[in-house]
Amino acid sequence: MKYIVIGAVAGGASAAARLRRLNEKAEIVIFEKGEYISYANCGLPYYIGDVISDRNKLFVQTATSFRNRFNIDVRISTEVTGIDAMNKTVSARNLLTGEEYTESFDKLVLSPGAEPIRPPLPGIGLPGIFTLRNVTDTDFIKQYVDQRKSGRAVVIGAGFIGLEMAENLHDLGMRVSVVEMGNQILAPVDFPVAAMAQQHIRSKGVDLRLSSAVTGFEKENDTLKVLLKDGTVLDADVVILSIGVRPDTRLAVAAGLDLGAAKGIWVNEYLQTSHPDIYAVGDAIEFANPVTGQSMNTYLAGPANKQGRIAANNIVLGNKHLYNGSINTAIVKVFDMTVATAGTASKHLKMAGINHIVSTNHSGSHAGYYPGAKQMTIQIAFSPENGRLYSAQIAGYDGVDKRIDILASVIKNKGTIYDLTEFEHAYAPPYSSAKDPVNMAGFIAENILTDRLNIFYWNDLGDGDDNSYLLDVRTVKEFEAGHIEGAVNIPVDEIRNRLNEIPAGKRIDIYCEAGLRGYLASRILRQNGFNEVFNLSGGYVLWNACTRETALTKPIQLVAATV
Repeated sequence: MKYIVIGAVAGGASAAARLRRLNEKAEIVIFEKGEYISYANCGLPYYIGDVISDRNKLFVQTATSFRNRFNIDVRISTEVTGIDAMNKTVSARNLLTGEEYTESFDKLVLSPGAEPIRPPLPGIGLPGIFTLRNVTDTDFIKQYVDQRKSGRAVVIGAGFIGLEMAENLHDLGMRVSVVEMGNQILAPVDFPVAAMAQQHIRSKGVDLRLSSAVTGFEKENDTLKVLLKDGTVLDADVVILSIGVRPDTRLAVAAGLDLGAAKGIWVNEYLQTSHPDIYAVGDAIEFANPVTGQSMNTYLAGPANKQGRIAANNIVLGNKHLYNGSINTAIVKVFDMTVATAGTASKHLKMAGINHIVSTNHSGSHAGYYPGAKQMTIQIAFSPENGRLYSAQIAGYDGVDKRIDILASVIKNKGTIYDLTEFEHAYAPPYSSAKDPVNMAGFIAENILTDRLNIFYWNDLGDGDDNSYLLDVRTVKEFEAGHIEGAVNIPVDEIRNRLNEIPAGKRIDIYCEAGLRGYLASRILRQNGFNEVFNLSGGYVLWNACTRETALTKPIQLVAATV
């Protein structure tokens, strides 16, 4: 039996190693166009930023070590130029010698990855403009940046890699601008969570420019000029393009393999392509979103590694191991803040026509009485019919990774918000609270579904409705430090004695700093004859971040209570 694997980074290397573990006698050949295999792609920005000082730490395996450990024929610097699916052969070219030849296969694994988007803008080929996708890119960027650490950097694109590069270049001492065509950073998350992170980025002195399009580049002496659509010109010593990636499907198309609606290589539930002896994994494939059922791609190392293992299982053992898709669980360090997401964002649920409710809570990373607790913001989206959890997003500092993993497991297993209320966690004051932030997210959602809590959203304010009464239940001191225009201040601890000041027959919109005191006030009012009482989801904290950010960019329309 002869297996060929094309691509030797995450999915391909994982598949090849698993094939060997399952079949010691098989002939296995792995082709990699680049010089390196099985490296830590996600660590590249941190090597550029000198956080990872030893370049060798980026490599899980070298071609030699992989060959020796797994007895696999590893061919680096060798490009597969074509696949003859009918005759089950591949054509290859050694990029160092120019030698061209063919290899036969019984089973083939395609793992070509994705290629960075490099739009045909004027001047985009000028020296000093880079994309970051592999080790070779990293070496070029690092050498260039190390000579210009006191200079200016422009990062185009505010996705995960773009923000990681912005942080690392900033920490090297460069003056950094981030230019994003969309009206928020991190497209996979919803605007309120992005707004929290945007405020944090701005506080670090990064020039964050949203709703800004790049029209071209020029060079004047040794300075790059980044031209924006609004006429602004940004000076730069280095430019990082982080606009996104697209599936590399060239080999698949030439071989006659089917593509899907998301323009990735179509695979079935066994990761099998339209040819029964060719499997595909990694960034180039598409599959059904476990939440929406719609076609999707994922560009994450975790799913790619798991796909490689599953494909190898099915090749050797027969199609028995189902691939259930990915919910795109991801996390990113944004200076000293962490942003994480799992599942399908509210804005994408809306586009898919899936009815849902969004709620937000702010909780401490551990017990408040233990020193060092820091706030985290959790937003979840869930079904109003059965409470199924569709997505979770977090912006915070400590313990974000732990919470998103919990929430992701519930989403992946089609659990509900009721699972969150009952989730049993390890509790000690340095690590959590008796009611963990995950529990709190579940409690709030449960209150909504059981009609103990009505909520409204930051973007529901300001419509000039004379039939509503905006009530701030924070302390007088908090109110005087800043409040929403038009609000009346009655602290929650005084409400029972001041019910006569609250107008009967009007809708009462309540807010506090984070949401808890607003909830308590709403329970008091509802049980004292006030029928239309609503609490601001996410409180003043979220409202303040969102309104500040919308003032800096174009207005956007967000999801209402139930969509």
